[in-house]
Amino acid sequence: MNVTPEATPSLDGARDGPEHVEGPKLARHHSERRWARAVVAAGLTAFILWKSHPRQVLDALANADWRLIAVAVLLVLADRAVMAYRWVVLLCILDPAERPRLAAVMRIFFVSTFVGTFLPASVGGDAVRAFSMTQLNVRGRDAIASVFLDRMLGVASVLLMAAVGLTLAQDLASNRTIVVALGVAAAICAATLLLIFSRHAATVASRMLALFPGAVRQTGEGILESIRRYAIYRRQLVNVLAGSIAVQALRIIQAYFLGAALGIALPPAAYFAFVPLILLVMLLPVTFNGIGTSQAAFVWFFGRAGVPAPPAFALSVLFVALGVIGNLPGGFLYVSGRRRR
Repeated sequence: MNVTPEATPSLDGARDGPEHVEGPKLARHHSERRWARAVVAAGLTAFILWKSHPRQVLDALANADWRLIAVAVLLVLADRAVMAYRWVVLLCILDPAERPRLAAVMRIFFVSTFVGTFLPASVGGDAVRAFSMTQLNVRGRDAIASVFLDRMLGVASVLLMAAVGLTLAQDLASNRTIVVALGVAAAICAATLLLIFSRHAATVASRMLALFPGAVRQTGEGILESIRRYAIYRRQLVNVLAGSIAVQALRIIQAYFLGAALGIALPPAAYFAFVPLILLVMLLPVTFNGIGTSQAAFVWFFGRAGVPAPPAFALSVLFVALGVIGNLPGGFLYVSGRRRR
């Protein structure tokens, strides 16, 4: 049976159960959180725009060199291809006989990137990707494990690039907020590695899961088991990490071309110093697609290098728009899938 990746779970079979009772409350809770994120994104963007002088921002965008922007667009198509490839590699834990067709996997990936444009940071797109895989008869715990490892190795690549950036902009190493953010991200990545390769860490995690209710415990233990299966696929993990580093390098180069299009006269080293840290800020699930947080981060970081607020804000707008352009192929697949349904 073919199920489109855009399918959503049905609650029709649980009308008399507790899920039906909690459904409206849960829906209201999610709705309130979406509105809160929208308000934060709009408010933060409006405030930074006001501080950056809107007329000057528009002038910077109007005078941008479209040829350099076109180069950045080509690069974003390349980074999407690498991102899709690394997730395919992480499906190595699936039995070859049960692995979905490559075309179906690619469809899920690109549709999830498009849907994630309208969801909190990258977390929403990851949830869509994992759920869509279960519609292709992939076990939920394996789907979640593959998406989780993809995200963690992506964060690890940002950390590595950020470490390089701090060597280029050593004054940022004294900023407590940056150090704390990098420390938290590094701790999460280290914990993930321990879960994969350390039997003792897995035992500790299992004992912690035993404190939760039965359903949560069983789900958590299943996901933990799937994550630990990656221990025998070290070559694939290194392959994905290398691909993730390539994606971050492509994003930095994209930002450089966008900055050059706006007339920002900074060397590539400045972008290697700032953009990985900005990407960490954009990963925070407090707004949609990093809107608002990216504007604040670009203006703050590039302001430290003497870039005026108007072109820095314009750069943030182009950088976010570039990500949306990279998600458009998933939008076409999403629309075509709904028409077929």
